[in-house]
Amino acid sequence: MRRAKQTKGATVSYVESEIASQPACWRKAAETAASKPAGLPAAGERVAVIGCGTSLFMAQAYAALRERAGQGETDAFAASEFPAGRRYDRVVALTRSGTTTEVVAALTTVDSKTATVAITADPNTPIVQAAQDIVLLDFADEQSVVQTRFATSALIMLRAHLGEDIAPLIDQATDAVSASLPAGLAERTQFTFLGSGWSVGIANEAALKLREASRSWAESYPAMEFRHGPISIADERSVIWIFGAPPAGLTDDLRPTDALIVASALDPAAELIRTQRLAVALATARGLDPDTPRNLSRSVILS
Repeated sequence: MRRAKQTKGATVSYVESEIASQPACWRKAAETAASKPAGLPAAGERVAVIGCGTSLFMAQAYAALRERAGQGETDAFAASEFPAGRRYDRVVALTRSGTTTEVVAALTTVDSKTATVAITADPNTPIVQAAQDIVLLDFADEQSVVQTRFATSALIMLRAHLGEDIAPLIDQATDAVSASLPAGLAERTQFTFLGSGWSVGIANEAALKLREASRSWAESYPAMEFRHGPISIADERSVIWIFGAPPAGLTDDLRPTDALIVASALDPAAELIRTQRLAVALATARGLDPDTPRNLSRSVILS
């Protein structure tokens, strides 16, 4: 098992160190956006954003944020499901490793008249040849298989490019790194994450982190959809974690289930940090290595 370093006699996983470094990475991500890197979407462009796994969920969040900001129609796709025949002004690819087979393959199907840009952590990978422009976030690269800081840094960089003020988010991230987790989580065995609008992608990512790192039973839904069937699984063993303000009436419907309800005033990206920490805590409590999840590798490269 891989480990990062010894801290006062305790072994710290790579992913723990990477989670804790997110406030500093977000600051650098905002600086990257301020440098106006070539290739990022211009206002009014019709844009597709592609990725796999965690990158797909960041794509979902960004797509919703860009449309909310009035910047233009924006779709998010799993790279393997990218509709090659559909017209876009620009395709944005998110890939930490720069080697993911489906992402590289999807870019090869893009019409030559369509601009392409890849946001990656490694400039010496196939994605550099596949995309017209590269935005490099090498400061956010990771050693853990479980992706945390690269994904959030990419989203923060894109949010800064949309014109958002990132400084308050960095402060919130700093709080999220050290704040106590809600009491009673360790006794629960089923976790559901809910979001609305752009935070649906964040909820999807939170559930993935728990599945990857701790093998937990974790699900995610748009908050209003949860009442249309999935609420039937909620009971005294459940945690319902809501990103952003809960829709009117939802918490009233959840209370009779006896699930533990978690909600905070933090920006969903900052709140995601707390769920990353939960995933690591659950993995550690179960004797699992959060850096090397079962059946996973750092990049999916298909033969």
